[in-house]
Amino acid sequence: MFKEASRRLRWIMTPALALAEGFGLGASLIIAIGAQNAFVLRQGLLRQHVFLSAVFCALSDLLLISAGVFGLGSLARGQTWFLGLMTWGGAGFLGWYGFKAALRAFRSQSLESRGGGTSSLLSVVSSLAAFTFLNPHVYLDTVLLLGGLGARHAAGERPWFVAGASAASLIWFFGLAYGARLLSPLFELPVTWRILDGLIAAVMMSLATMLVCSGLSQQ
Repeated sequence: MFKEASRRLRWIMTPALALAEGFGLGASLIIAIGAQNAFVLRQGLLRQHVFLSAVFCALSDLLLISAGVFGLGSLARGQTWFLGLMTWGGAGFLGWYGFKAALRAFRSQSLESRGGGTSSLLSVVSSLAAFTFLNPHVYLDTVLLLGGLGARHAAGERPWFVAGASAASLIWFFGLAYGARLLSPLFELPVTWRILDGLIAAVMMSLATMLVCSGLSQQ
């Protein structure tokens, strides 16, 4: 009876531990200041395509985490041309978006005036796709690092690890997108938008510079 109870306890605890590990590691990598998070925050403040932004980012993380955990990340590990393409493509896009954010920082607009024009669905999706898949750190951190840690588990535990990491992503992006509304009173002031856009520009330009330096060091 003791052996049977011990076996049942292991059957319950092992998936739970894999789930908790995935959640903790996923949260530690996802919850950080980055281009994707800044864009989602801005969409939440403008209340434009908020649900779509959160769902797109969460599903993208699910796809990338699953690819890493179930072994597809090893295919990209040896493809130096792939990471090179992502490095230069990501640097170009981040630099362009950072420049646009810098221009916005010099305009005196409130939340109401900025919300006057709604971004198209195609524009939001294409921007999210670029922020997500043109960032080489996504493949290094999410696919290779997080996926590699998840791949250490037995085959039966890996889906639980993916579920935990994906749950962290889901909670974070929906909290970021819809929690931004709590900051709406602050963003009725033009100066607050200037500060946010200035920070976004700084983050984007810094990331673009880092990618350029990384690309040059690999040549």
